[in-house]
Amino acid sequence: MRDLLEEGRTKIILNLGDVNYIDSSGIGGTGERLHGGAESRRGIEAAELTKKVHDLLQITKLFTVF
Repeated sequence: MRDLLEEGRTKIILNLGDVNYIDSSGIGGTGERLHGGAESRRGIEAAELTKKVHDLLQITKLFTVF
């Protein structure tokens, strides 16, 4: 995701359909990238969330960033 943002991409879709587990590093890295994307007015969207990942993003308040 960092490479895409550095290339100046304005729309990024994260397909999380095959993600069954995200640890604190994954959450932190995703949150950092999303924060940078929001500041740059870039659109970052999540697609195909599994229930586990959806619930985790909702609990950590990252869900509202997508």
